[in-house]
Amino acid sequence: MSRSQFSRLSLYAAAIGALAATAFVAAPALAAEDAVIIPAPAADVKAGDGIQTVVIAGGCFWGVQGVFQHTSGVVNAVSGYAGGSKSTADYSTVSTGTTGHAESVEVKYDPKKISYGKILQIFFSVAHDPTQLNRQGPDSGTQYRSAIFTTNDEQKKVTDAYIAQLNAAKVYKKPIVTKVGPLEGFFPAEAYHQDYLTLHPNQPYIAYNDIPKVENLKKIFAENYIEKPTLVSAKLTN
Repeated sequence: MSRSQFSRLSLYAAAIGALAATAFVAAPALAAEDAVIIPAPAADVKAGDGIQTVVIAGGCFWGVQGVFQHTSGVVNAVSGYAGGSKSTADYSTVSTGTTGHAESVEVKYDPKKISYGKILQIFFSVAHDPTQLNRQGPDSGTQYRSAIFTTNDEQKKVTDAYIAQLNAAKVYKKPIVTKVGPLEGFFPAEAYHQDYLTLHPNQPYIAYNDIPKVENLKKIFAENYIEKPTLVSAKLTN
């Protein structure tokens, strides 16, 4: 177990213990942050033929991957690294915060079943807090930044417009800090990071911070939620 992984577990174990020990709380709240109900994008990418791809970053990739594995129309969601070079795309090096990488999730989706705009809406609403700069919840560093790595000009145009729309509507208490730019490379994370939420639902970090994201997806985006997660194809991580 890496130092970063251990700190995540220790932090949440301590938090749960402290909350449970208080006289007025029998058990801790499940989520560090509540989901924000937001409007859909005013503009969207035109549905084309074939599977489409976007890479998103919103803190620890375990929870972001878990959300999109429970999203209908997503054919694969892979945890990995984007923003840096292939030579530094490994967990221990990325965790130093010096590589330019962000913990990211490559989302492949069927545009005839789910739109790009809906993926953005889910990402900004339940998958993470886009107003946190270079951190997400307890995790801090540029590797936990909010970012969207687009794969074509239309995606970037729609993303930029949606961020402007949400900021203008003041749906958050603070401005969105999500960085938007073209994808230059995505590198799948180590096999033990894949499907982490599904495989370890009772792990303290997952139970406290990430399971609530999936529950919020089920509640807020019921029409897009699927109970059985779409797990990573083994050939993509070997």
